[in-house]
Amino acid sequence: MGHPVVHFEVIGQDPAALRAYYGQLFGWEFHTGDAATDEVSAPGDYGFVDGGTTGGINGGIGGGAGYARRTLFYVGVPDVAEALAQAESLGGTRLMGPAKAPGGDLVVAHFADPEGNLVGLAGTA
Repeated sequence: MGHPVVHFEVIGQDPAALRAYYGQLFGWEFHTGDAATDEVSAPGDYGFVDGGTTGGINGGIGGGAGYARRTLFYVGVPDVAEALAQAESLGGTRLMGPAKAPGGDLVVAHFADPEGNLVGLAGTA
């Protein structure tokens, strides 16, 4: 069995404007707080979308000044460091992490596939 997509993100320079845009476009409601790590979004400016209310997966929209614009999806894996090493061994490039969320077990990482597409990994410590 393969690993599931467990989260998506849209990151930009003006997260409030992005949340307003996607909220109006898709009817999404956001709970604003902190991202799993400050490497993902400015503290207090990450809006979570509850997949249970949309019939899809959980997601988030955040960023802020100095954060590179991007969209990505996270794949759930049992061991983030191991999956990141495997991504590199297959020709991918490590971009971030593994980074542990403060006060929790969540670990995230980013890599670029061989063509430069951004992909996230999520798991527990």
